[in-house]
Amino acid sequence: MNTIIRMYQHLDWANLRILETLKTTGDQNSEAKRLFSHILLAEEVWLHRIKGLDSNPQAIWTELSLEECSNLLAKNKQGFSELLNGLSETDIIVYKNSTGKEFSTAVQDILTHVALHGQYHRGQMNRLLREEGFEPANLDYITFVR
Repeated sequence: MNTIIRMYQHLDWANLRILETLKTTGDQNSEAKRLFSHILLAEEVWLHRIKGLDSNPQAIWTELSLEECSNLLAKNKQGFSELLNGLSETDIIVYKNSTGKEFSTAVQDILTHVALHGQYHRGQMNRLLREEGFEPANLDYITFVR
């Protein structure tokens, strides 16, 4: 779980860097903001699933304001922080996806998925920002650990 915990420290750092970058661009890049909203809403869905809470239906492609993103970012950070302190590598949960299909998955695999999902979309956001003439956020893991 040490690697997972480190991944979530990076995830929080990267989310904050993207938020700050989006604040400098204003509403000039709606698609990047939509992707960021999606990352945060998907994190929330997975938190709910892991905790055994209802996660459906959740509109994970809703575009949030930057203030709403900031609030959800803080809420997710707290939720994952609390969650990571009480998990073991062997924990498995049963949950339903957005279509109602039931799955049983190791929490470690879910957490890895959530971290990689966010990194994928943050990369897309950086591409969009560059295309719009903005400086993308440096989100490299090595930059984080330095």
